[in-house]
Amino acid sequence: MIIRKLALVWAVLVMTVGVVRAQTETVWIQVEAQPSLATATQRAQDYAAELPDVNGFSLGGGWYGIALGPYARSDAEQVLRVYRAEGVIPRDSYIALPSSFRQQFWPVGANVLDRGVVQAPATATPAAPVIETPPADETPAQAQRSERELSRAEREALQVALQWAGTYQGGIDGAFGRGTRNAMAAWQERKGFDVTGILTTKQRAVLLQDYNSVLDGLGLDTVRDDTAGIEMLLPTNVVSFEKYEYPFAHYTRSGDIDATVLLISQAGDQTTLFGLYDIMQTLDVVPLDGPRDRKNSSFVLVGEDANRVSETRVALEDGMIKGFTLVWPSGDEERRTRLIDQMEQSFTRLAGVIPPEASTGEQAIDLVAGLQVRKPRLSRSGFFVDRRGTVITTAEAVQNCTRLTLDTETEAELTVVDAARGAAVLKPKTALDPLAVARFSDRAPRLNSEVAAAGYSFEGVLGAPSMTFGTLNDLKGLAGEPDLARIAMDTLPGDAGGPVLDAGGGVLGMLLPETQSGRALPAGVRFALDREALQDVLAQAGMAAGITNSSTPIDPIDLTGEATGMTVLVSCWD
Repeated sequence: MIIRKLALVWAVLVMTVGVVRAQTETVWIQVEAQPSLATATQRAQDYAAELPDVNGFSLGGGWYGIALGPYARSDAEQVLRVYRAEGVIPRDSYIALPSSFRQQFWPVGANVLDRGVVQAPATATPAAPVIETPPADETPAQAQRSERELSRAEREALQVALQWAGTYQGGIDGAFGRGTRNAMAAWQERKGFDVTGILTTKQRAVLLQDYNSVLDGLGLDTVRDDTAGIEMLLPTNVVSFEKYEYPFAHYTRSGDIDATVLLISQAGDQTTLFGLYDIMQTLDVVPLDGPRDRKNSSFVLVGEDANRVSETRVALEDGMIKGFTLVWPSGDEERRTRLIDQMEQSFTRLAGVIPPEASTGEQAIDLVAGLQVRKPRLSRSGFFVDRRGTVITTAEAVQNCTRLTLDTETEAELTVVDAARGAAVLKPKTALDPLAVARFSDRAPRLNSEVAAAGYSFEGVLGAPSMTFGTLNDLKGLAGEPDLARIAMDTLPGDAGGPVLDAGGGVLGMLLPETQSGRALPAGVRFALDREALQDVLAQAGMAAGITNSSTPIDPIDLTGEATGMTVLVSCWD
């Protein structure tokens, strides 16, 4: 029986080499490495059923090693030879130093890294120093034979690691030609190994461990989320589960790194997938700048700003839309790209999706599935002045903006700013089809006549402009400014930039911000930039304003339709 045979081998070893243990260093025999904690635990159990001294340790970078020991080096060499010959451990097992290992996961609760081999009594006569020759590594021929057993993916992984180490510049094809061999030789020389151009099993392990060291400390471990129907590697030292908000499972910051992971899981078809693609781009966790790639059954979204990089990878298969988003601090690109590759490679679809009723967080109008919707720094009103969608608005709405939009979605470019008058002209980057276009009144307004203003009083929250009614009090400003008209009207900051109309639907002016010359106006007192000043601003943009005779009052319903049809939300984004 194999257990009895191995026990006999072990007894002989202890008797023959125990005398010199005090003179040798403590080492281990690493027999296997697995990228999954669950698989590594099962393999440790399998080995423990046949062998003594089986231990399991984290290796870093999401890998877990199974090792025998601890032994004195001479013991380890003998055990390695016998166990290899008996075929109870893999042929590529090798002697490893304690520094190769991290936290112990097997046996559960054990911590044997600090336990040495049996020491000689303190009163014993000190032995002469022993100068040990390091155990021989594989010969080039042996290394080449073991190399032939590598899969294409394993060979490509070595090329990627050599590329990362800076010695390989060729393509990742798994073919070990002259370029790869030269890269191996350069790496061996750098690391102090014999330069052969053929990596031994041990050297391959060192190369991959160096490559994966950038992921150390992230706690990269397999997480199985049965509610989402997803299993994958996650940085468990960085994020932890917080809540479900259909269609997301939120894994939020739990360590020093400001990171977020979203698992995406919902039933649907291509229409659902494309809708998710559009919704994702409205979320604050997906910055505006970055490449977008939408295909028939998948999409990739990358958003980046000065503080973070967000990458979303989603695919539709068998009526289930699944994927993930990683939000990571900017400036840590090597670790981020390596992490997201590990996450994608380990991504496994399980049965089921997050149910639509799943919700454990707050609900709010500016939240989508528990995530903050991206909001502009400031939103004001404006109104269309031609059929191409050109807009005139207040200069306040366009100050220090990295991006300007009309009705949230349409990008606009600034063409004219008249800071003295407080007005600006915008042109949409894509053609628009306004419901109505401003026509300026061709007659002088009458004092104390009724006027109306249209504007996005609540800065877009309601999704449509509101109407406010008041009275024209004066045709000049408080200091006699001829370009201003004073109005008795109660408005909100979002109304600034909207049109002021007379009873016949002609535009008399544009509502200005509540603060004038650094002073807040009293309640019910507002000012508008008059129609002639607005026409001059449009002339600076090379445009002629539309004119109308508005001496005849129109039905209030028609007036409201005209005013709201020409009014547009103007948003300034950081």
